[in-house]
This record gives sequence, C-alpha cells and structure tokens, in this order.
Amino acid sequence: MAPFFFLDMDDKDNEELRPSKMRGVAFPKAKYGVILAVIVIILVNLIYYKETILSFFK
Repeated sequence: MAPFFFLDMDDKDNEELRPSKMRGVAFPKAKYGVILAVIVIILVNLIYYKETILSFFK
C-alpha cells in the first residue's frame, strides 16, 4: 500500500495550484520574507530597548 502523498500524483502534476487571478503575480522567494522579518524584529527591538542597550556601554 502506497503512502497517501503518492496517490494520484500524475493527475496533479499538470494542475496549476494558484487561483486564476493570481497566476500572473510574481511572489518573492520565502527566504527573502524570512530575512525581512528578522531585520524588522531586530530594528523594533533596537528602538524599543535603545536605552537599555546604551546603558551597557556607559
């Protein structure tokens, strides 16, 4: 018995997974979203904890 993810794989290979109105939209790679999220988190923390960070250098 084959695992469930191998069933009907030939039928779904040619099928477009995105809706028809979204097929022309170019999506960025996921790694760029992860990098952007990490940069945003670091920047927000730097702004939020600016005084605490600067107190270490005094």
